[in-house]
Amino acid sequence: MEYEEVVARLKSLSNPAAVAGMARFGIHPEHAFGVSIPALRKIARLTGKDHRLAQKLWSSGIHEERILASMVDAPELVTERQMDAWAKDFDSWDICDQCCSNLFDKTRVAYKKAFLWTTSKEEFVKRAGFALMAALSVHDKKASDNQFIRFFPVIKRASTDERNFVKKAVNWSLRQIGKRNANLKRLAIKTAREIRKVDSKSARWIAADALRELERK
Repeated sequence: MEYEEVVARLKSLSNPAAVAGMARFGIHPEHAFGVSIPALRKIARLTGKDHRLAQKLWSSGIHEERILASMVDAPELVTERQMDAWAKDFDSWDICDQCCSNLFDKTRVAYKKAFLWTTSKEEFVKRAGFALMAALSVHDKKASDNQFIRFFPVIKRASTDERNFVKKAVNWSLRQIGKRNANLKRLAIKTAREIRKVDSKSARWIAADALRELERK
């Protein structure tokens, strides 16, 4: 499917009411069609994997086109340079999370980027590091526990970041890793209890929310 045909499909599915409601969820509506994620996934199945198409979609700057780009790109063709460039373009939590869970977590450098991006001063780049941790914990079925245990100190260190989109991703990564298996759940609970002792409003929220889920019988 050619780029022009994809854009025509997106425009035919545009929903002004959905666009108007995006701002309530922290999403910039200025460059959006208001197309749902399930509808985008249907289009992605029609196009198949297409690295060239993904580049065109991303370059448009349109909200849904960028999410679709993350669905159709081929992970084996994605370079570190592309990942860094796209991460710098993130301007909403949903584009960040969709890229991490649809595409970036399937690249050869996913774990490397998870560590590196958590050191960024940019809110959505830093969020991407923790979104990658969460996505990997769900999708990388062959990974060892040690690969996730290495994330716990990073999660604890970032727990004092008061920025909304960062602290929610820190919490998300801790909970998802803890849900992977019994051993990681035990260690995630231990980490959450340590975070609870940190003198930070954000840390206390992260710990309380994670423990509420992980300690549930």
